[in-house]
Amino acid sequence: MPITKQAKKRVRQAEERRKHNRSRRSKMRSLIKKVYEISDKEEAEKALKEAVSYLDRMSVKGIIHENNAARKKAQLTKYVNNL
Repeated sequence: MPITKQAKKRVRQAEERRKHNRSRRSKMRSLIKKVYEISDKEEAEKALKEAVSYLDRMSVKGIIHENNAARKKAQLTKYVNNL
């Protein structure tokens, strides 16, 4: 339980940040699933481009680790190339 005014503010800020990041992470997962659901190579490449761009943004903002983003991008690219 926070006691000081500063600690109470930090709790509020952390909660807002958690909500913000949670929605971003959810969108990221949806974009990844979208790539795997597409069986047409051309459409999959478009979805891949969008997903890779979003993964890069999330890693720059610190929502996911840089290596995590790189691994996901590699897996998606491998999937699309094998279509």
